[in-house]
Amino acid sequence: MNAFAPRPVALRLLAFLLLAAPLSAQATPEDVWTSIERVVAVGDVHGDHDQFVAVLRSAGVIDAQGKWSGGKTHLVQTGDLLDRGPDSRKAMDLVMRLEEEARTAGGAVHALIGNHEAMNLYGDLRYVSPGEFAAFRDAGSEKAREELYQAHLKEARRPSSDAYRKSWEAQHPLGYAEHRREFGPTGAYGKWIRRLNAVIRIDETLFLHGGISPKIADLGVRPINERIRGELEDFAKLQGGLARDEDGPLWYRGLAVGDEKALERQVETILKNHAVARLVIGHTFTEGAVLPRFGGRVLQIDVGLARLYDPKLRMACLVIENGKPHALHRGKRLELPTDPGKDLLRYLKEAAALDPAPSPLGKRIAELQARLAASPGK
Repeated sequence: MNAFAPRPVALRLLAFLLLAAPLSAQATPEDVWTSIERVVAVGDVHGDHDQFVAVLRSAGVIDAQGKWSGGKTHLVQTGDLLDRGPDSRKAMDLVMRLEEEARTAGGAVHALIGNHEAMNLYGDLRYVSPGEFAAFRDAGSEKAREELYQAHLKEARRPSSDAYRKSWEAQHPLGYAEHRREFGPTGAYGKWIRRLNAVIRIDETLFLHGGISPKIADLGVRPINERIRGELEDFAKLQGGLARDEDGPLWYRGLAVGDEKALERQVETILKNHAVARLVIGHTFTEGAVLPRFGGRVLQIDVGLARLYDPKLRMACLVIENGKPHALHRGKRLELPTDPGKDLLRYLKEAAALDPAPSPLGKRIAELQARLAASPGK
């Protein structure tokens, strides 16, 4: 089965749950901003609302009560608020509220579409945790699930049995039906995600979830956003589109894991085409710190924020002030390294010293020390 295809159960129930009526015409969202003094960028959250709150507080964009305190700061969350952890709904509610509060203060919040936002829309629920479904459970959940079950029997043209019902209910816990409706075109979260961008440019920085592959290197910000948005509004366009493509902006990992020498020209082309100095990406997990690649022209910010990755809690984000990027590691400003050798080692040691022992950066530090020892002068 295609790894990016919705599960059969989601396809069978799509018409019943999502009521896929076309969205009303909306103005095209803005996706380019200039002359922004301060930008805070946070990577993948994966349902860990509390860790998300902690890193936002460390960056000074929310106060102790969770209210916007960032003034004219632009906050960018590069996608994957959802899945894996139990508090995706709380994380979305927080961002939706902060959007309004930041706008009132003269700032902005830019939540981007990650592959997990898209998956929740088109019905690929492989990574939805039990807690995420439970967050949608209410007094009407028993009735909603029964209606869903009866619709399923009718569509599948099969009789019920105790064993079959038990198996089906295990796959569709209470809250499932409400979860799917709320991610539909008329649901609160479905409507919200469908209006988000997949990629934005703020001054000389391009932000997105996965990356820009050679396949879309010549596409501008607006065409990419329009294509992703069109596919998520009309699922018939998903086949052969960008939203589920391994080389699309929501899934591509080449800039995070590919050989830098081999991809050097690709990165130069991307920067030139978009008239930017750098790309900021999430999606691909680092060892626990903001990491530069390609001489700082690509910055990885998925530090594994969610507690499901490390119970000791990882906390870091990117801050760009007056065009200059730096890491904010556990609330302390760290200058990003200028080379992949000695200065990277300096940076990793500084970050590790702020972590509870043992730091998740320990292995990376040991490997880098061994490489430098074997190649003196680098």
